[in-house]
Amino acid sequence: MKYWTYLILPLIVSCSGKIEEAPPEVAYYKEPYRPQYHFSPEEKWMNDPNGMVYFEGEYHLFYQYYPDSTVWGPMHWGHAISTNLITWEHLPIALYPDELGLIFSGSTVVDWNNTSGFGENGQPPLIAIFTYHDLEKEQSGTYDDFQYQGIAYSNDKGRTWIKYEDNPVLPNQGIRDFRDPKVMWHSPTESWIMTLAVKDHIEFYRSENLIDWTKLSDFGIDAGAHGGVWECPDLFEMETDDGQSRWVLLVSINPGGPNGGSATQYFIGDFDGREFVNENSPETILWLDYGTDNYAGVTWSDIPEEDGRRLFIGWMSNWDYARLTPTEKWRSAMTVTRELELVENQDGEFRVTSWPIIEYKDLIVSTQRIASDTMYRSYMIPLGHDLLDIQLDIDMSESNDVRVTFHNDQGDSLYLTYDRPGAMFTIDRGSCGKVEFEESFANIHVADHQIIENEIQLRIMLDRSSLEMFVDSGVLTMTEQVFPDRPLDQIHISSSGELEVSGKVNKLKSIWSK
Repeated sequence: MKYWTYLILPLIVSCSGKIEEAPPEVAYYKEPYRPQYHFSPEEKWMNDPNGMVYFEGEYHLFYQYYPDSTVWGPMHWGHAISTNLITWEHLPIALYPDELGLIFSGSTVVDWNNTSGFGENGQPPLIAIFTYHDLEKEQSGTYDDFQYQGIAYSNDKGRTWIKYEDNPVLPNQGIRDFRDPKVMWHSPTESWIMTLAVKDHIEFYRSENLIDWTKLSDFGIDAGAHGGVWECPDLFEMETDDGQSRWVLLVSINPGGPNGGSATQYFIGDFDGREFVNENSPETILWLDYGTDNYAGVTWSDIPEEDGRRLFIGWMSNWDYARLTPTEKWRSAMTVTRELELVENQDGEFRVTSWPIIEYKDLIVSTQRIASDTMYRSYMIPLGHDLLDIQLDIDMSESNDVRVTFHNDQGDSLYLTYDRPGAMFTIDRGSCGKVEFEESFANIHVADHQIIENEIQLRIMLDRSSLEMFVDSGVLTMTEQVFPDRPLDQIHISSSGELEVSGKVNKLKSIWSK
């Protein structure tokens, strides 16, 4: 807001001649439901994260973006950068549609050895690999080859991009869904590997220069969840703390998620530079997140070896209702940035955990500690604050259930419940403000989870319109959008039995200022 607007309210003359005051200007990033420590666009529509890459001290986040409306439209690549994965600087749109089509999802890599030949002055270029989508060809109804892969390059740290003059680099041979290339450098074969979503499975391609691609293999036709189209894959190698190595393949699917709509599954196995081999049975379905609002997430490329983390971010929405959520100036946000880790469980099975990155500690403005105490039936934590990072340790030796309720003085309530005999978590947002915009939004969401040795650990990150729950070091994650009529600023812990509760509530500050 400009300084003079604090001194003189602008006037509007109505059709009747009556002078009326103009509506007050909303402060930057203070609109109703605007997330305060999650990434969201300044305005208009956003969906999938794209092209995430680290280069020369900057984390790049590109994303599917439509600059002319708050509902989905012709896709561009929006762009933001960060030096800490917490605070973000908006940059101009990176990629615009052209005569070949709209710019759908993809990835970005640093071409360290200039295999593409696009680098200048001895410096490696950034190469974006993305899906072109020919909307007119699709709408004609007579063609299936309307998606194909193109590339663009940048020699100024991603500020400007030049599309390759001979795009597409991977034409379509008549497949309706042929998209979302995730590219990585595979050192053992000294080549680039592209992981591509093709209808209901994955195809792998190889290139030495990011321009000429050869198909290697297929995976997934008979494995995992198949309730919808496969999208937004990612392939990477991970190690456990004791040095065991596995390859992880992320695949988003729409619809067909565990609680309806879109979600992300993953596979664990081996990749030899040509084929991915799943080490679990084809019927095994592993979900990265059991909530309904973590979709199309992928990981950052080129994280420095000295850091070594596998860093992930997802689109915090669901295609069942993404176009209908009750925001006005903008629509959609990203999840918190998470570190993925490979762990071996007590049954000797490998699983992927998710955990908010350590950098979020820099947003803490105060901490309210919960001393270890026995609680019978009910425990209230008044807060007066709604930007929270809550960590609870709960001993359930004398109880079969626990409920954590977030609410406000307007009657909005959000319920997180664990039923020990049923080994199940539930999240119920049906009584939390605006839910009527889509009939499935108020559904109760569930996730199986068996606690060990009577204890459960919860980490809950609450923002103006979202809740992200991480259970037992991130073995289970549930991400949910919520739209309360007033901020949720009170916590109530209850049980039918006796609990021992300890932990802390960190109050966080906003990342947005101008």
